[in-house]
Amino acid sequence: MTGLAEIVAGGKPALARALSRIEADRFGDLTIDLLDDAFAAPKAGVLGLTGPPGVGKSTLTRALIGALRARGETVGVIAVDPSSQVTGGSLLGDRTRLKTDPQDTGVYVRSMAAGDRLGGLSDATIAATVLMRAVFDRVIVESVGVGQSEGDIGLVSDATLLCIQPGSGDSLQFMKAGIMELPDIIAVTKADAGAAARRAVADVEGALSLSGRTVPVLAVSAVTGEGVDALLEKAANLAAPGDWRARPPRWLAHSVRSTFGAAGLAALAKSRPEADPRRPFATERTILDRFAARWNIAES
Repeated sequence: MTGLAEIVAGGKPALARALSRIEADRFGDLTIDLLDDAFAAPKAGVLGLTGPPGVGKSTLTRALIGALRARGETVGVIAVDPSSQVTGGSLLGDRTRLKTDPQDTGVYVRSMAAGDRLGGLSDATIAATVLMRAVFDRVIVESVGVGQSEGDIGLVSDATLLCIQPGSGDSLQFMKAGIMELPDIIAVTKADAGAAARRAVADVEGALSLSGRTVPVLAVSAVTGEGVDALLEKAANLAAPGDWRARPPRWLAHSVRSTFGAAGLAALAKSRPEADPRRPFATERTILDRFAARWNIAES
């Protein structure tokens, strides 16, 4: 496994190899050392995108990539897709909706499968985000789903962007879905739809007033470019590289749950393990190894 400095110097090929190793051997000694080094060297703010199918997340991501590259900023994208029931991999591994210039060394798009995690992100996705935020100026994570059960995007993002399209519901429907508790920014996509988009903005603002939250609501069109720069400016203010030291315990709970289920979570709550804020991935492996030995089973 190449170290962090070598990955930065090695460009796309080195990063691709490192991400493949994370997916194949996330708990190897060299992988753990790399991830903990990356965790300690954050460079990019992470913007997490979520929203229902067809809302235009990938189209908006492509527009954001173009705007950021025009500013000279490097961009890393993790596109989380549903998992194939046949291969277990990402259904859209070729990322046909996110075509970029292969000669552009300043942008890199990686597809990752959601796996069997209901929260919308796999453990490998969380690790990959930590690595990419140490390499690029901006990182975008496009989640597979939307709603409270797909709220894991908040584990890896410094700001969460919820995409809503015109005609998707009124204020009460948004509240019933529970999604108003998740975002830091809301983008009403397809702003070129005119009156329908303006009605959607009003509906979202109505839902926010009912929830008591104050969240920026922007009308954005990836086709015309309307609102894209304003969205980037707002995201830059909200998604500066954050202090993630409080988050490893949440990663740990998700990791224990996916490996050991409800019994593991109960044991974790009782054991109250000490998490080293400087080495969260080493802490995660130590706890999982301890639980695996307790129950005499192998980690999956």
